[in-house]
Amino acid sequence: MTGVCAVLLAGVLTYAAIAGVIWQRAEAALASPLPRAADVALVLGNRAYLDGKPNPCLTGRVDQGIVLARAGRAQTLVFSGGVDVEDGRIEAEVMRDHATSEGYTGPMVLESVSSSTRANLSLSRTVLEAHGVRSVIIVSEPYHLWRIERLVRASGFDQAFDVQYAAAPTSCWRRWGMLFKGALREPAAIVNNASLGYLF
Repeated sequence: MTGVCAVLLAGVLTYAAIAGVIWQRAEAALASPLPRAADVALVLGNRAYLDGKPNPCLTGRVDQGIVLARAGRAQTLVFSGGVDVEDGRIEAEVMRDHATSEGYTGPMVLESVSSSTRANLSLSRTVLEAHGVRSVIIVSEPYHLWRIERLVRASGFDQAFDVQYAAAPTSCWRRWGMLFKGALREPAAIVNNASLGYLF
């Protein structure tokens, strides 16, 4: 039993340490000014619907993309996300529809196949290169940015584009911080990605 307890304790401490790093990066990102102007804002996907309505954790990311576009920081919005296995909707299409409902009339490009953060980056890279993009602002929720930055560096995404990051202060984050589902799962996602060699 002592050995089992030691393993469990080590797991808890590791989780807590990773969560602390995520939280620090999230707070720093939220306190940062808007990025400088770029060709596109790349908005990464999330679960499409929640309780029968567009997921605020996703639409809040789109809202931040719109903020960047309206501030002259992004010429085009790129929405990346494939089929949501929980409800069968395509995340990129839900993001486009939300942007339209919010009165955004600027150019939009969809990457509608990816099913993970790593795939968001790899499949979006092909789309961005096809459109001659040189600079990108990656938009996601605050808790997500630490892992994104490492995936960007490890995959060479930042060698293809000038990359900046923008934290989306969604209602999910404002209400729950590190205590909502996506944030609680993030340390496990980091461990998984690291074990597969995707982060470093």
